[in-house]
Amino acid sequence: MAEKTTQFGIYLNTNDGKAVRITSPHWLPPAPDWIFVTSEVNATMVSIREMVQDQKLFPSPEKVIWGQIPSQS
Repeated sequence: MAEKTTQFGIYLNTNDGKAVRITSPHWLPPAPDWIFVTSEVNATMVSIREMVQDQKLFPSPEKVIWGQIPSQS
């Protein structure tokens, strides 16, 4: 379990600019569409946008918003 907890944090979908908070191993975002931004699960959207800008992860960091974990079919 410790191995999976290192994957907890904030992920960004580089296709639509939506960020999700992952705190459970039930669904881990698949690459390459999802990029790990930070392990700080309580990061604010302001700090997430700053990290996205610094790391050049999305062309319009100011448009990054919270998204939802996709439903599993």
